[in-house]
Amino acid sequence: MTTPNAFTLAEAREALKEKRLSSRELTEAMIAAMAASRPLNAFVTETPEKALAMAADSDARIARGEGRALEGLPLAIKDLFCTRGVRTTAGSRILENFVPPYESTVTQNLWDAGAVMLGKTNMDEFAMGSSNETSYFGPVENPWRAEGSNKKLVPGGSSGGSATAVAADLCLAATGTDTGGSIRQPAAVTGIVGLKPTYGRCSRWGIVAFASSLDQAGPMTKTVRDAAILLGAMASVDPMDATSVDMPVPDYEAGLEAGVKGMRIGIPKEYRIDGAPPEIDALWHKGAEWLKAQGAEIVEVSLPHTKYALPAYYIVAPAEASSNLARYDGVRYGHRAAGAKDITDLYEKSRGEGFGKEVRRRILIGTYVLSAGYYDAYYSRAQKLRTLIARDFAQAFEQCDALLTPATPGPAFAIGEKTADPVSMYLNDVFTVTVNLAGLPGISVPAGLTKEGLPLGLQVIGKAFDEAGVLRVGRALEVAADFKAKPAAWWGA
Repeated sequence: MTTPNAFTLAEAREALKEKRLSSRELTEAMIAAMAASRPLNAFVTETPEKALAMAADSDARIARGEGRALEGLPLAIKDLFCTRGVRTTAGSRILENFVPPYESTVTQNLWDAGAVMLGKTNMDEFAMGSSNETSYFGPVENPWRAEGSNKKLVPGGSSGGSATAVAADLCLAATGTDTGGSIRQPAAVTGIVGLKPTYGRCSRWGIVAFASSLDQAGPMTKTVRDAAILLGAMASVDPMDATSVDMPVPDYEAGLEAGVKGMRIGIPKEYRIDGAPPEIDALWHKGAEWLKAQGAEIVEVSLPHTKYALPAYYIVAPAEASSNLARYDGVRYGHRAAGAKDITDLYEKSRGEGFGKEVRRRILIGTYVLSAGYYDAYYSRAQKLRTLIARDFAQAFEQCDALLTPATPGPAFAIGEKTADPVSMYLNDVFTVTVNLAGLPGISVPAGLTKEGLPLGLQVIGKAFDEAGVLRVGRALEVAADFKAKPAAWWGA
């Protein structure tokens, strides 16, 4: 019999509905799994008492026949979402002791749907990173290990804690945020599903800002169906976020099994990159064959400005970050340096002590590209390229319904392997940043293993606000791949 913490979100929902299990029993199983998994460092803050109180409320509702969409289902929350009365750190020393007096709109939507909060997951500091090694609270460890090796692997980033928590069965599902691939890339290297919705589909209010024109919240789950269920609860229009879109939230679960027969799936030729492991290209080809076998038509398309996406992203994102992070000054909240001589000294010391190396690097880059004399040379050009990248997608979607690409340029790498080379680290986002620059939805679905037994994902990119189509293609890939592999639970030994 499946242990409760190994349930998918959909399986747990049915078990609670049929009263084969209580929310308390389910939550207790997760709390025990969390306690046994501390070597993974997936959580910054665990909230077992709060979780059990929420589970008790859910059990009472279910007993009265008043269960809501996510009633009694335990979730993990990335530590970028403000949670009222629960510490929210963004993985940074500068917010080490920050306890918000308000709730983010996305998490409020989840609690309104009946979900239970297990705790806050570890992440790259201010979501800046591709490996979860920039966190002030230490790196998260991937639950997967290469066959015959005890080498510690990264879980991807920045939503690495959420990815590890889902992959290791420490929660039913988790929230993530995606600014340049921070949901899809960690999902791919931990063997789970990660969905980045269209920009504006989920409110950004109450999410600690990194790059405001790129950030988007989304679900990280064990299956495509679970992603559909969770997105349905997360998404909403929000008067507190002017960029959230006032569109009805569809029943994403309803069309999952419609299949891909008659759909046109585009293969962007620019996504074939030199130096990528042959396994990536082989899996991509196999994914196209799977969809073709289910009745889809495969067409080659061109996204000619793809080669400029990474440099454009690493100008736009740091520019917005330098502006957003100006508020952390040691005055009103957050880390405050001791022994400052004057206000300028307070700012400099507080920020110097509070921000980690990667965050400082990006603030400096962002300040530089926005400075007089360089704004036109860098920031303005990057914004123009962003427009051209969005136009490439619009033209490609005149020929197809969705795009199929790899999710990452390779499997999980060792902790410490790329920290000395920022450019090598940034290249992990090569297949994902274009989607953020264009504001489109994308999903990573686990599709195979390397010869060392590490997971690889395939990415589906869709038209704006066609999450339903993206999920439908993702489900077709999931059925064909039949990915059942799980990491061996070495951390509980």
